[in-house]
Amino acid sequence: MRLGALVLALALTACGSLLPKPGPLPQLYRLTPLPPAEGAQALDLQLAVDLPAAPASLDTERIALMAPPLRLDYFARSAWGDRAPAMIQSLVVESLADSGRIRVVTGRSGEVRADADLMIDIERFDADYEGPGAPEIHVRLIARIMRDRDAIAVRTFDATARAARNVTPDIVAAFDEAFHTALGELVPWTADQLAAMRR
Repeated sequence: MRLGALVLALALTACGSLLPKPGPLPQLYRLTPLPPAEGAQALDLQLAVDLPAAPASLDTERIALMAPPLRLDYFARSAWGDRAPAMIQSLVVESLADSGRIRVVTGRSGEVRADADLMIDIERFDADYEGPGAPEIHVRLIARIMRDRDAIAVRTFDATARAARNVTPDIVAAFDEAFHTALGELVPWTADQLAAMRR
């Protein structure tokens, strides 16, 4: 019995040495919300921001890139700190709340009875290597403001930014720039639509 156990242990040890060793952990990155605004008058309503919808290729922590011809890939050893939809939801909630234009802004959790819902589809969130040199970042969000299952406003937000160099920190900085451009339009648009809804 002991001899059999010893042989089994040696066999398992030998198999373990043949397994691939885990590679280095990826470097994690995150984007930033818009800076807080001051002096805005808050609408007396509650807005819920649903978790954005995204295709499977973008519903991941991996940082997407487009390589010619029309090939989707991901950066090696680099990742977002959360799945892209969850990261974007958090940044939209924080930016809307910090705008001071809406009394309560929350993620969809069922904890508050929202007056309206903001639903977002992520169509593009990638680094495009179609041209020479450093990539161009593309962000495309389709936003819908919903009330009682009816869409009261729909708009597409497109933004691009060119990375200064083809290195990951500069590429992430360009993601942040493009995303800020889209957020800078989405936040006031959302508040304006909600204000019109209350009239």
